[in-house]
This record gives sequence, C-alpha cells and structure tokens, in this order.
Amino acid sequence: MARAKTGVVRRRRHKKVLKRAKGFWGLRSKVFRRARETLLNRATYTYRDRRRRKSDLRRLWIMRINAASRQEGLTYGALMHGLRQAKVDLDRKVLAYLAVHSPDAFRAVAETARQQA
Repeated sequence: MARAKTGVVRRRRHKKVLKRAKGFWGLRSKVFRRARETLLNRATYTYRDRRRRKSDLRRLWIMRINAASRQEGLTYGALMHGLRQAKVDLDRKVLAYLAVHSPDAFRAVAETARQQA
C-alpha cells in the first residue's frame, strides 16, 4: 500500500488560512501558525464587537440628542421625561436623526416635551 502524506492537503489548508489573513501586519499574514492564532482572535473580536456596536451607537445617539436639546434649552433627561409624559414614542435613533438632519422637526418635538415637563 502506498504511503499517504499530507503534502497537498496541508498546503491547501495553509493557503486557505493565509488567504483569510491577508492584510494582517507582519508575520500574522505570512506564517501559518501566527495567522491561525490571529484568525481565532479575530473571530472573538468580531463576535464581541457586533454586540458592542449597538451600545456605541446608542451612546452616539444620546450625545447628539443631548447637544440638540441643550440648544433648545432642555437637558437630555428633561427632554426624554417630557416625551414620555406626552406619550411620544420616538426612539433615540430617530431623535438623533431629527437632531442632525431636521432641526425644525426636532425643535417641535422639544417644544412638545417642554410643555409636558
């Protein structure tokens, strides 16, 4: 029986890993072992940061709403409290969009919150 060696299989496997590691810095893109380690870390970071992105965006929306509401003479908390009292169901994403792209509409929303607070 012929002796089976892993030459072709190993090369294909290594090439597949190194192709995914293109663009990494230094040996991380050139040496199989370092590339494989880096790809494992990348998978962890990617999974974690997909979740972290949601909280980062929420923080950004809150900063934008706070800045716009202070221009209208309200704090972020007062604005949100007034909107809750007025039964206005706009989420932070929409409020931040209004604050940046449609200041007149945000001004109307802030006025509604001011009347309730």
